[in-house]
Amino acid sequence: MPTPPSGPTAPATIRDLPSWLLGRAAARGRALVADALAEQGLKMWHHVVLGAVADLQPVAQADLVRTVQLDPKDMVGVLNDLQAAGLVERAPDPKDRRKNAVTITEEGARLVETCARVARAANDELLAPLAPDERDRFLEMLRRVAELPAD
Repeated sequence: MPTPPSGPTAPATIRDLPSWLLGRAAARGRALVADALAEQGLKMWHHVVLGAVADLQPVAQADLVRTVQLDPKDMVGVLNDLQAAGLVERAPDPKDRRKNAVTITEEGARLVETCARVARAANDELLAPLAPDERDRFLEMLRRVAELPAD
């Protein structure tokens, strides 16, 4: 008979619900990635916003809010932190001077690459129990459940 996992287990009424299992897996994945990013001096939302700026630049601050679905007040704080660290620059948008356009700096671009690498490694750790073909199938199924297109 297999040894039960150590630590608290979920009540029998929920332990096999996909929503419970996905939530537990997501929490573990977030913790692994957050720890890896912390070693690079970034918090999770800073990484998300910095990555979005790298993909979309120059990007209006309001468009960033919609893209990453972060509260506008929180976005201001994240951008302030990223700008103070020399990772992004904000300037009036040439298309609409009432808006700020955000661009990534060279240092920010280097950090995005590093953080993408450590985040992939953390996700590899998360999916380590799965064989490569199982990972591919699992990710495809997760995209369908989350209603996300394949890359």
